[in-house]
Amino acid sequence: MTTLKPIYFFNRLSGKMEQEAVYGEGFLKWAYGNPLGRLTVQALVKRAIFSQLYGWWMSRSASAARIAPFVQSYRLDASEFEGALESFGSFNDFFSRRLRPGARPIDPSSESVVFPADGRHLGFQDLSKVDRVFAKGQSFDLKTLFQDESLADRFHQGAAVFSRLCPVDYHRFHFATSGCPEAPRLINGPLFSVNPMALRQQLAYLWQNKRTLTRLRSERLGEVLILEIGATNVGSIIQTHQPNQEVSKGDEKGYFRFGGSATMTFFEPGRVVLAHDLLNHTAQGIELYAPMGDVMGQMR
Repeated sequence: MTTLKPIYFFNRLSGKMEQEAVYGEGFLKWAYGNPLGRLTVQALVKRAIFSQLYGWWMSRSASAARIAPFVQSYRLDASEFEGALESFGSFNDFFSRRLRPGARPIDPSSESVVFPADGRHLGFQDLSKVDRVFAKGQSFDLKTLFQDESLADRFHQGAAVFSRLCPVDYHRFHFATSGCPEAPRLINGPLFSVNPMALRQQLAYLWQNKRTLTRLRSERLGEVLILEIGATNVGSIIQTHQPNQEVSKGDEKGYFRFGGSATMTFFEPGRVVLAHDLLNHTAQGIELYAPMGDVMGQMR
């Protein structure tokens, strides 16, 4: 049996190291730390039907009874929600909630790029030099991740930010910069967990999982690649933006249905300088928590 370590991250808002309160921690430890659990993941949990059934369960009206205890247990700030708790018809409605206007200010500088989602982030200034992602010896397989060799070649020395959303987070994702997005391309796959308990053992789950890839043309940044990556118990990845229409920094791109999930943002070489605290903590193997709209980096 593998002993899975607690997850710590640095919170930019509080300025402190914090331990993550993991939703379903017992199941994750069993699934990815126990030999029988790992067999179950391969045989059942990674399959889409498992997450679809869980998503269906969380969409039933009876699941609304879970909302108030969830908010209390994870100390969520209900004053940020666009609607009152009793207005949500199911847990899934609550999970993909919108926030009230102004709850996530977008950095106003014309030179900045911003985090696309609330979450725990890792930043890499030059992907060609990465040899540690959650564990030593792990780096991104861009060719498999993008399913496009030419894109992998173009971005392999570029900058990238991995943003991991926990079930307790606001689960709508946004554009990190302005531009014109093409229609998202679906890359089908299984649904492994993207929790560090799983990714420390096998980063390849990221380029095996179901994901969507959007190419965004930016006047200042050239081409930016945006991925949404599904995970265990994520019912769906829903896109709400209109392809081939100009968007502004901070505009909503879409949302995840129930479960943990992730986004990734890729920049061409020499286009952005990622934030110092993001790079500093990533170099130590520590995720940085920051909300959507906070500064992720600056244009060169």
